[in-house]
Amino acid sequence: MQQRILSEIPSLFNRFIAELRDIYIQNDSMRFRRNMERIGEIFAYEISKTLNYESVKVETPLGAAIQQLSSNKIVLATVLRAGLPLHQGFLNYFDKAENAFIGAYRQYTDDHKKFDIQSDYISSSSVDGKVLILMDPMLATGSSMLLAYRALLKRGKPLHTHIVCPIASCKGVDYLQEHLAENEVTLWLGEVDPGLTDSSYIVPGLGDAGDLAFGEKL
Repeated sequence: MQQRILSEIPSLFNRFIAELRDIYIQNDSMRFRRNMERIGEIFAYEISKTLNYESVKVETPLGAAIQQLSSNKIVLATVLRAGLPLHQGFLNYFDKAENAFIGAYRQYTDDHKKFDIQSDYISSSSVDGKVLILMDPMLATGSSMLLAYRALLKRGKPLHTHIVCPIASCKGVDYLQEHLAENEVTLWLGEVDPGLTDSSYIVPGLGDAGDLAFGEKL
């Protein structure tokens, strides 16, 4: 599996990641959502460099111009609910893309130390022969991402899959590396953090992305 970590080359992207993590800036949920959206836009731009392109003639008021435009069909897939602001950033750039949504969540034991991944909803068109971009703000253990990916494969075989996670753990990255085919998937990361808590939250991470964007859940 190919891997790209955007923060390895310092850029404006790093400031958006820093603000996502900052406990004081996190108090502004609108700012948190917008930063996640802007991160999605940056990832979308970087991924656009990997697509297939063809020459297209465009008529202007004064003549014709030849432009290189992408020929790929794209499906943007998001793990609900935390992934919605990130998804919007991608949709701002890939505005003709089809969209898929997956409901996946952790079902914890009473001591909140072990959990199973539950999935009770998926809405997706065919992904057959298309570029699939699957996104989630956090990659902790990697198990929910793998579940979502395998669920989408029941809708066809993508031309290529890009998995996008702004914050990941070393354990989650290793898990995907172990379970995903080398040439079929590219993993795009913002930053990779070293640890997980006993409840499998990323350390230092940023907390619960869904709660920070939309309010605490019961």
